[in-house]
Amino acid sequence: MADERELAETQRLHWQDTYAAHPGMYGERPSEPAVHAAGLFRAAGAGEVLELGAGHGRDALYFARAGFTVRATDFSPTGLAQLRDAARARGVAGQVTTTVHDVRDPLPLPDASVDAVFAHMLLCMALSTGEIHAAVGEIRRVLRPGGILVYTVRHTGDAHYGAGTAHGDGIYEHGGFAVHFFDRALVDALAEGWSLDEVHAFEEGDLPRRLWRVVQTLPR
Repeated sequence: MADERELAETQRLHWQDTYAAHPGMYGERPSEPAVHAAGLFRAAGAGEVLELGAGHGRDALYFARAGFTVRATDFSPTGLAQLRDAARARGVAGQVTTTVHDVRDPLPLPDASVDAVFAHMLLCMALSTGEIHAAVGEIRRVLRPGGILVYTVRHTGDAHYGAGTAHGDGIYEHGGFAVHFFDRALVDALAEGWSLDEVHAFEEGDLPRRLWRVVQTLPR
């Protein structure tokens, strides 16, 4: 447990330093998973989106511009400050609220209070398998019946899987960033009690990173 806490704190500080050194590091264009998710959320009649691990907010801003009310969380105050500044500059500050939150902790939201949840590469951060299950349990708690979760994770077919420093439990650190690489069994386990609607393989970035885009829906 001490090793897990130490790794978590090291990663939090690393992300803080990275956002401070590279403001808006992912640019202003939304990720492709966010564009896909917005279409699903709109078709389902969702009005409010909870984004976990929003960073400096390129996807949160996209959701806001698309007409959703957005609750954005991240464990980096620096990233969220950049998100708030960008929201004001783009005239959508009234549609975006931010909360500093570590996904290892319970979500600061009531039961059944949000329509949809989006998490791009958050669940594959330096989280143990138990912490990932707990996080998805919290997502289930705060989603309304029929609510949608769209998340992306790097998987065991990624070039960095097995490379760099091994921390156990499928976690490898490369270039200062620790990643929990998912196998399909973990995806299936996280979907127990949900409708697993999609597991879509895609690539992103220069390596390229190899990911799954997962869509699962709560029963009504």
